[in-house]
Amino acid sequence: MLFNSLQFLLFFIVVTLSYFSLKWQGRWILLLVASCYFYMVFKPAYFLILLLTIVIDYIAGIWIERTNGPARRWLLIISLISNIGILAFFKYLGFFTENVSLLFEKLQMPGVADEVMYQGNRLFIRVLRFFGQTDIKSFKENVISILPVGLSFHTFQAMSYTIEVYRGNQKAERHFGIYALYVMFYPQLVAGPIERPQNVLWQFHSYFKYDRENVKAGLMQMAFGLFKKLVIADRLAMLVDYAYGDPSAHNGLTLLAATFFYTFQIYCDFSGYSDVALGAARVMGFTLMENFRTPYIAQSVSEFWRRWHISLSTWFRDYLYIPLGGNRKGEVRQYLNMLIVFLASGLWHGPNWTYVIWGGLNGLYQILAVLRDKLLAKLGFSNAPSHKVTSSVHEKESPKSPVRVVVNTLITFVLIMLTWVFFRARSLSDAFIILKGIGTLSFGDQIRSPMNTTEMWFSVFLILFLLVKEYFYLTIPTRNTARFAILFAVITFATYLFGVFSSNQFIYFQF
Repeated sequence: MLFNSLQFLLFFIVVTLSYFSLKWQGRWILLLVASCYFYMVFKPAYFLILLLTIVIDYIAGIWIERTNGPARRWLLIISLISNIGILAFFKYLGFFTENVSLLFEKLQMPGVADEVMYQGNRLFIRVLRFFGQTDIKSFKENVISILPVGLSFHTFQAMSYTIEVYRGNQKAERHFGIYALYVMFYPQLVAGPIERPQNVLWQFHSYFKYDRENVKAGLMQMAFGLFKKLVIADRLAMLVDYAYGDPSAHNGLTLLAATFFYTFQIYCDFSGYSDVALGAARVMGFTLMENFRTPYIAQSVSEFWRRWHISLSTWFRDYLYIPLGGNRKGEVRQYLNMLIVFLASGLWHGPNWTYVIWGGLNGLYQILAVLRDKLLAKLGFSNAPSHKVTSSVHEKESPKSPVRVVVNTLITFVLIMLTWVFFRARSLSDAFIILKGIGTLSFGDQIRSPMNTTEMWFSVFLILFLLVKEYFYLTIPTRNTARFAILFAVITFATYLFGVFSSNQFIYFQF
């Protein structure tokens, strides 16, 4: 069920009104049933996969808490292998099979290469047919479209639970319905934020009274999230899809404009989803973690990653970077850990080398920045930005001159924008065509776009409006009821008037 649909609007109204009319015992049942329905609207058969992981991790959490000695570690490993195994099969079997087959071809073993492809494809098709996907003949047929929706998100959230129970930071949840709701809570089920059990499990045991301020703040956040998605993201997508659909047919200026637009499209699309998710939860009294904090004002790549997809960044920090040793085992190991984390982050996004390179570039940026700052420190320049993977976006740094702030922000923006080329391109060859086009562009070229001049300038205006709004008001004030009513009506009307209603799903649903 898409947030930008009439179906969701009706769903949200019915569920929310019913929620406030019930006592606690009825509320968790209502939310669990509603979340099951919300998920099954996409592909009902895949609910069995979600249910399987819920049962495994529910039992594993209780056993881990009860058990002492090495057995606890083995229970955690079994739980993690179960989760990662399901994710790996559905999302990465085709990618792994194709690359292993290609390796055998390079080794002059075509027979083995063909057998690997045949067996991998055969296994994939058999499993998909069990879940009703009878029309699939190969895992090459757009694997993203046949994935269980939100698989990477709820898998990581489930793993965070068993890891925190193992570490002793969270007591095992005995109430099966509440644990199932932890994994399936509909606002953040399919695209995050990826929550931690310490933040949300206790909330599902709580009884939240109707709070007018929460309702106003939640509705406003939802309204502006949909504005970002429908008015900004989906409008920018028109040029992006046009240019990236066949990059060899476009000049460098068109490709540059499309890449610039995509930089804001993906932000408005994903942060717009997060706004709707957080807002829908807040209306009912729940508080989910912040997922974005004005990432494009970052003055370094590391700061960008403390502001972008915060729930995923902190997940990799806490469950991969720090366990690998973080920065505690020497410089070389620190750089290697950084690279591993970002390569894993890239692969998490999708079974394609474009995502791996996107992650690798971000990791390389971080390593080079650390090396640069150490060199500057030796030369006597000490006012360098923080590149700690574990630092917070709220940490204060020494003040910088306005010129330096602007220069650092622009450099960071350009570096991040270039990585989005790999994230958006359909293949590595397309990505290199786009980069070559941008690198050899002529400002005498004209931008070729499906939008007319007025629409193009309106798109630029929307980007500037977004930047100004989020710089001065990260959240829209709602304390004054009259002001809330006016602003909510204006945003809703503007979304209806200027929105692009083409039923485009949110980009991160595919992950």
